[in-house]
Amino acid sequence: MTSGNLAKKILIFTIPIMLSSILQLLFNTVDMIVIGNFAGDASLAAVGSTSALINLIINLFIGVSIGANVVVSKAVGQGNEEKAQRATHTAILFSIIAGGILIVFGIFTARTWLTLMGTTADSIDKATTYLQIYFAGSIFNMVYNFGASILKSVGETKRPLFYLLFAGITNALLNLLFVISFNMDVAGVALATIISQGISAILVIIYLMKRPGYVNLKLKKLRIYKKELGQMVLIGLPAGIQSCLISFSNVFIQSAVNSFDSTIIVSGNTASANIEGFVWVSMNSFYQAAIAFTGQNYGANKIKNSKKILLICMLYTFITGIILGGGAYLLRTPLIELYTNGEAVKYAEIRITIICLSYFLCGLMDLPVGSMRGLGNSLLPMIVSILGMVVFRIIWISTVFKFNHELWVLYISYPISWILTEIVHYTCFIFTYKKRLKQSKLLTN
Repeated sequence: MTSGNLAKKILIFTIPIMLSSILQLLFNTVDMIVIGNFAGDASLAAVGSTSALINLIINLFIGVSIGANVVVSKAVGQGNEEKAQRATHTAILFSIIAGGILIVFGIFTARTWLTLMGTTADSIDKATTYLQIYFAGSIFNMVYNFGASILKSVGETKRPLFYLLFAGITNALLNLLFVISFNMDVAGVALATIISQGISAILVIIYLMKRPGYVNLKLKKLRIYKKELGQMVLIGLPAGIQSCLISFSNVFIQSAVNSFDSTIIVSGNTASANIEGFVWVSMNSFYQAAIAFTGQNYGANKIKNSKKILLICMLYTFITGIILGGGAYLLRTPLIELYTNGEAVKYAEIRITIICLSYFLCGLMDLPVGSMRGLGNSLLPMIVSILGMVVFRIIWISTVFKFNHELWVLYISYPISWILTEIVHYTCFIFTYKKRLKQSKLLTN
């Protein structure tokens, strides 16, 4: 990751990540289709009502996996195999501990949180069942995500893709078996999910145990190394908090959509948001590449390469955003009709027009965040993102949208927040880049 044709290497590294993310969305879509068609609307609503809470909690721990990626990447760039292995063993054991915490959280507090979220009486029992079973498999979820993050740090992205593909197909088949044949309803979907996550987690662990070198894993050596864990948390926790708070801001957006008191508008909003997801995860893959490549070059004391990496990722992200976002806009009607029909299509088109035509701005906004995290600066981008993506949107909803209660006024807050946040992020990257470059020169001298 530190020499040769970086543009080619970044593309080869990123494509499997992009395909993995798209596959995850497709498999989630299969979950929704199976439960919606074979278990009914109440079951679909129950599963859907848990997604916000799952994202809010899971993202906090997944953020630390970003820290693991950076720490291992930097160690690899330094040629420090011992540090890379300490970080690997720390990350895997931490993922197991985090999974255990989530198991306790999910089993004993699921219903309380769902009640606080205002889950309807006719779906709270099923939602609780789904959430408890889902969180019961949290160790598998954590181990896979941390393991995949470690593999990304050494440029290995194809293996996680293959494992995810196998687990996803298994998940889809088990959904059909448990829901249709065994009539297990939401419990069947949840059980299929944790079994498939278990398969992917086991495959990642087996590969790490067989892979020689920097990230070789030996179960008997699993332990928490305080220094490496501290570095992971210092970089990863701000990323996790940022993801949680941005998810929290989206709750406000959803509440604003609900304020129209129209299931047709809500349905249209949901359909558009699902379509947008495919565009976002594709662009976000280059953000992940920026973290890994920048981290290795930072470790190798090739700070100047971080600027080149950012520019390459910017170009790829812009092209991806324009092609996929523009394609989603041009094909908006048939795509939306896969999810809903009638008048809801009109409202979905309002959102998809505003979001997808400007979505490349969101992708470009994320890139300097990845570069800064690769350079070991995670706190500053977290603060900027919270102000630009969370505080700004809440103020917008409380003022501009309140006095001009139109759907397009609500959605326009997205691109405006992206532009404002993007300007500050790139300024902060320049500051971080110059600071690291100065430190590099002092070390060299």
